[in-house]
Amino acid sequence: MQYDKDLVAHKLRRWDKFITDYHLPEWEAIPDFGLYMDQVIVLLEQYLSFIPSPVGTKEHFVTSSTINNYVRLKIMPAPVKRKYHRVHIAYLIMILTMKQSLSISDVQKVIPPDSSEEEVRAVYENYSEKFRRLALFFNQQVQSGAEGIHTPGQSSDNAVELLVIESALIAGFSKILAEKLIRLCGADTEDVLAAEGKPTPER
Repeated sequence: MQYDKDLVAHKLRRWDKFITDYHLPEWEAIPDFGLYMDQVIVLLEQYLSFIPSPVGTKEHFVTSSTINNYVRLKIMPAPVKRKYHRVHIAYLIMILTMKQSLSISDVQKVIPPDSSEEEVRAVYENYSEKFRRLALFFNQQVQSGAEGIHTPGQSSDNAVELLVIESALIAGFSKILAEKLIRLCGADTEDVLAAEGKPTPER
């Protein structure tokens, strides 16, 4: 693949500044006066502007049909008289960011929809803090891996490809671990150990 390394370096500098300054909206900053669907979509696109549109399409990363589907599948609470409040938007922020690496069925296991507002607030605030910390950590890894791209005269021919591979591997290992941990929820210890061919503990 052919890359314009100057363009990639420019993009990485912009990414560095964006991630350094970025954080999910604070709980109190999320509107709670009731928004209609089109207003929710505009708000989510502002909050999560870093999520790209589906490859090869002009669709937005979130649509009314997507949100209706989440409600229908009971992944999030239903709107109140067609209006979405702070709780709904917090759910959507968590769902849409986690959906980048997990299936919707797995996302549902991590954030069950039948929580009280106070429980949702606690989960969301913890989620936002973790999101911020891991975004900064990942960005450090990206910038470290991109040193050859940033330094004139030291960039190898495949520096960009290597960064793509590194990012893909990090994403892959993270996804595998997350899915393995989710599968352990409610699992029987003896069954898991037996499947791995390990002796089960004596009772």
